[in-house]
Amino acid sequence: MTLKKFVFTDRLIKQLPSHDPSSASRSAEYSDATVIGLRAVVGTNGNKSFAFRYQLVGGRKRCARIGTFPAILVSEARKIALEMRAVVDRGGDPQDRVDRMKAMPTFAEFWDGEYAPYAAQAKKSFRNDESKVRIHLKPRFGSLRLCDIGVRDVQLHHASMKASHTAATANRHLALLSAIFRKAVEWERIDKNPAAGIKPFRELNQHQRFLTSDEIARIFQAMDGEANKTAVAALKLLLLTGTRREEALQARWEHVDLDAGQWWLPITKAGRGRYVALSEVVKDLLASLPSRGKSSWVFPGRDGDKPLNNPRKAFGRILDSAGVEHLRIHDLRHSFASLAVNAGATLYQVQGLLGHSSAQMTQRYAHLADSGLRRASQAVADFVTAAVNQAARTDE
Repeated sequence: MTLKKFVFTDRLIKQLPSHDPSSASRSAEYSDATVIGLRAVVGTNGNKSFAFRYQLVGGRKRCARIGTFPAILVSEARKIALEMRAVVDRGGDPQDRVDRMKAMPTFAEFWDGEYAPYAAQAKKSFRNDESKVRIHLKPRFGSLRLCDIGVRDVQLHHASMKASHTAATANRHLALLSAIFRKAVEWERIDKNPAAGIKPFRELNQHQRFLTSDEIARIFQAMDGEANKTAVAALKLLLLTGTRREEALQARWEHVDLDAGQWWLPITKAGRGRYVALSEVVKDLLASLPSRGKSSWVFPGRDGDKPLNNPRKAFGRILDSAGVEHLRIHDLRHSFASLAVNAGATLYQVQGLLGHSSAQMTQRYAHLADSGLRRASQAVADFVTAAVNQAARTDE
């Protein structure tokens, strides 16, 4: 006869017989003589598991499942039972955590059902985030429960993205993962953010690529032969206004006033709306678009109900045709800034044109203004010299 209460050991638990199938109960239960509340449960098929029985402050009795034997051995079962006992002693309910774990979503489920609906409304970078998740993060983390994604998992992904792409790209992925897990903590899905504390890679070089006048001419000539005219118009707008790609692709006609020569950006990377001044060339470009009066989007996609997606394929074809290398779409914005500086615009004016929230962000173009600064400095020197010479002649 097997005792119902004894000091659990792995050997004794293994020797416990299957529960009698003719019994009125579905399983047999044994108590550990070492840890109060720890139970070994044996089914009619001989499967064994551990559970913890306890009583809440109000008198309600509950049972929390710990795990199956031998996946969980006696020593670990005792440790978990003691942790559950501590929760009860603090007035909590261990079953709450068990229920929470059962309801724990996978990374893909959390993204699709919770984070993406939130980010689509709250984050200006959502379309870029969605692309990262679809192409990289779901294949790697999608089937894993949020609680099963650890620091090492995030570190490995961070490192692999640097190896296959760049340090900057890897850091953008790390930032996105941290944002997702931070919300999961805030919404009480997990207890801690596995991406927190992971240091971003040092981004050694700040990419700066400016178009020459010859390259601009060749690109515009190549644009004439590109079939995707909507993408062509969007790319021209980027170079002629210096706006960010997503700002242009999300443009709506309701925000464009051709008569006033203004385009309102309701949400920008700086977190506030701003007006973009439209040159006569840009006004003519926008006025010629077939979407005007037909779609709410300035640059509609194929179905017209959504905006144009990333025009990088059309951009690549244009660059190939023009014979221009090592240029990104974002470099059109850099080129706009460099052209503005070379045309005599001050860094303060460039800051306004680009919608930078601080002058520090515009300092990357400071070296382009050196010649203008030298001219201004020389003008002051000439003025002072002339004044001194005039005074000298007067004294004579």
